[in-house]
Amino acid sequence: MTLHTDASADVRSLPVQQRSNQRVKALLDAAAAIIDEDGIDAVTSTSVAYRSGSSVGVLYRYFLNIDALLRTLAKRNLDLYMEKVREGSDLSPDEPWSSWDLTLDSYVELCRKEPSFRVLGFGDRLTEKFLTGDESNVEFIARYFAGIVSETHSVPVTKDMLFHLRVATAMGMALMTEAFRHSTRGDKKIIEEARSVIGDYLRASIPLN
Repeated sequence: MTLHTDASADVRSLPVQQRSNQRVKALLDAAAAIIDEDGIDAVTSTSVAYRSGSSVGVLYRYFLNIDALLRTLAKRNLDLYMEKVREGSDLSPDEPWSSWDLTLDSYVELCRKEPSFRVLGFGDRLTEKFLTGDESNVEFIARYFAGIVSETHSVPVTKDMLFHLRVATAMGMALMTEAFRHSTRGDKKIIEEARSVIGDYLRASIPLN
C-alpha cells in the first residue's frame, strides 16, 4: 500500500539524480538533528543550510519554505514507521491483533533512535492536518492501518473499523507524547499502560476471528 501525501506540493523540484537526492537527504537530516538538539523553533533556513554544509539558496531550490521542509521530514518519519508496521504485520502470527505489540514497539524504537521522531513525530505537534491538509493526521494513519488489517485478515474496511482505529491511533499518539515528554527513553509505565489499554480496546472493538 502506498502512502499518498503529495510530496510534490512541498518540494520545488523532485530530485532525480543521486547528487540531488543526497542534498535533499542532507537537508532533512540537518533539520532532524537541530530538532533533537534545540527544538522545532530552531529550524530555520540559515541553521539547516549551515548544519547540512549547504546554502540557503540550495535549500530553497528544493523546498518552498521551512514548513515544506518540516512536512517532508514528517512524511519521512511516517514512511519509516509504516515500513516497520508492515514488517511487523508480516512477521506476526495469524491470531487477532498479535501484531499490536510490534506496532507499539516500532513507534517506541523510532522515538528513541530516529532523529526528530520523538519531537516532530508525524507533524501532529505542529498542526492536526500536517500530512495532507485534507484529513487529520490521525485519520490518515488510521486509514492506512485499516488497509493493513483488511489485507492481513481478509476482512472489509468498514466505517466502524475506521472509527475504532481512529480512536486507538489518537490514544496511542497522545500516550506516546506523554511517555516521551520528559525522557528520551520514554516512561516505561506509560508505554506498558498504552500497550494494555489500547490492545484491549482493539481486541474488543474490532474482533477479527
